[in-house]
Amino acid sequence: MIYKVFYQETKDQSPRREQTKSLYLEVDATSELEGRIQARQLVEKHTNYNIEFIELLSDNHLEYEKTHADFTLTEF
Repeated sequence: MIYKVFYQETKDQSPRREQTKSLYLEVDATSELEGRIQARQLVEKHTNYNIEFIELLSDNHLEYEKTHADFTLTEF
């Protein structure tokens, strides 16, 4: 399962939509909820990011992201 994680680079300032960034994680999970939990744990363990939202990408959405965004899987 591929998840898109929306985040702010710091927890010290109020979130601003214009500063929201995203990364993509591949998580081996049995359910969407378990995958979201694992994705959050990975990001929190390895960064100081302020996570805003975690989204499971459907097949169609994943194909769109691969062609229209700066798509690279993040590995920790």
